[in-house]
Amino acid sequence: MPGHATLPEALADILAQDMTMSQALGAYASELERLNPAIAEAYELLVGRLRSAEVGANAPDVGDRMPEFALPDQDGHLRRLSDFGSRGPVIVSINRGHWCPFCRIELDALAKANAKLERNGATTVSIMPDRQAFTKVMRERGVPFPVLSDIDGAYALELGLCFFIGEDLVRLFRRNGHQMPVFQGNDSWFLPIPATYVLDPSGTIVARMVDPDFRLNRMAVEEVALAITRMAATPR
Repeated sequence: MPGHATLPEALADILAQDMTMSQALGAYASELERLNPAIAEAYELLVGRLRSAEVGANAPDVGDRMPEFALPDQDGHLRRLSDFGSRGPVIVSINRGHWCPFCRIELDALAKANAKLERNGATTVSIMPDRQAFTKVMRERGVPFPVLSDIDGAYALELGLCFFIGEDLVRLFRRNGHQMPVFQGNDSWFLPIPATYVLDPSGTIVARMVDPDFRLNRMAVEEVALAITRMAATPR
């Protein structure tokens, strides 16, 4: 992959290539380190802090029932987890925001697999702390499934995934002109640890990925598809 002059250029090139999610995440992380080493270093320190604090360790696990939610989608309609589950298995992708390149890579991979997942009866939904004006952007970028607004990060907090990004990263983001308070509608500078949950129709978790390293560790689409296939093959 040729060197890029800017990170948006790097992301566009990565998304245009035939890569696995893991390859794409690694490629973008390398470009971030090259083009914005200050943010890359701050992210490394952040991941270390989250691991040390065991953030996400108490998040719902396999065998647990996923807590219910009622959150507005990109069109302002209130959507409930139980409504999605009434159609079959549900894939819940917790994301940092429409602005996050690593989340865009994950959602792009899920979007490409969406038709296959739907054929197996599954519904995918993304949840992020952005306001409706910005969740709508993801649909405009080709995400074919609902993108819900987790207002003030309340659902991520209930799941045990919410954290303060830290004063050092706040200063760096502000210096770079990051508009997180505009995107979220508050000045808290809180984000969720990205997580992927695969649920059976009753809302019970059958597979999950919760990892503080939002840069590199996301549930592969193949793992998501395998969990859905196993559910379809299990007698009920």
